[in-house]
Amino acid sequence: MNLKEKILIETEALTFSYPDGVRALEDINLYIKKGEFVGILGANGSGKTTLLRLLNGLLKPAQGKVRLEQEDTRGINRDALFSRVCTCFQNPDHQLFAPTVGLDIAFGPVNLGLPKDVVRARVEGALKDVDMSGYDNRAINSLSYGQKKRICLAGVLAMGPEVILLDEPTSSLDPMGVNAIMRLLKDLNKRKGVTMVMSTHSIDLVPVFIDRVIVLHKGRIVSEGTPREVFSDSKKLSDAKLRLPRIGELFDVLRKEDGLETDNFPLTVGEARIELKSLLNL
Repeated sequence: MNLKEKILIETEALTFSYPDGVRALEDINLYIKKGEFVGILGANGSGKTTLLRLLNGLLKPAQGKVRLEQEDTRGINRDALFSRVCTCFQNPDHQLFAPTVGLDIAFGPVNLGLPKDVVRARVEGALKDVDMSGYDNRAINSLSYGQKKRICLAGVLAMGPEVILLDEPTSSLDPMGVNAIMRLLKDLNKRKGVTMVMSTHSIDLVPVFIDRVIVLHKGRIVSEGTPREVFSDSKKLSDAKLRLPRIGELFDVLRKEDGLETDNFPLTVGEARIELKSLLNL
């Protein structure tokens, strides 16, 4: 890691158990750099959602620490922490509660004590950021599922967060909706510099949109690195009940079973196209 790159969030020996005694996370040591787009991968029950809830203070660690810019989050005022580290839940209906879009997005800024004109500007800016300008007066219950996902995102953007935690942001969306929301998130990450941490089961999205990957298995980190570094070890992925991206799977089979001679390992359609053109001398 480049020491000049600012660490925004880090955990030290983070451990958490639920009241029934189930150990959800064990000895988690990780860092999130400012401006990164980090993906958390893992099978069901691996601890992804629990980790996100610990990072923003919804849960308190049994042992270990979560630090935000080197400060233990247990020493940060809860409202201040929630405004700096915001979460988009997997199901938008668990997050949206106001009758109209504008009122829902305004809820956070109003509770920060911001003046009305600032609140209004934040609502309008957030709607513009998620490509839903003019939806202020629309009833929440008139929105599609994908639109609700965007309004949840607008609500956290209106808080002016340093970090957005996203729990399965593409779940229950159709393929076009998945592509649209991921392109939106990546644009916000690059254009506004908002740090993103996303839990996901959507393996094929990772090499396209994610900067760095953390793999959880049975509450422990078992792999970490760039998508290429993580996906280079198919056995470790399999042990964690995960698979390679489909393009990677194809080339893995071609190399191992069909004798394809190539030192490259494409993970995306674009990379595969370049590799195939090279192999076929096109």
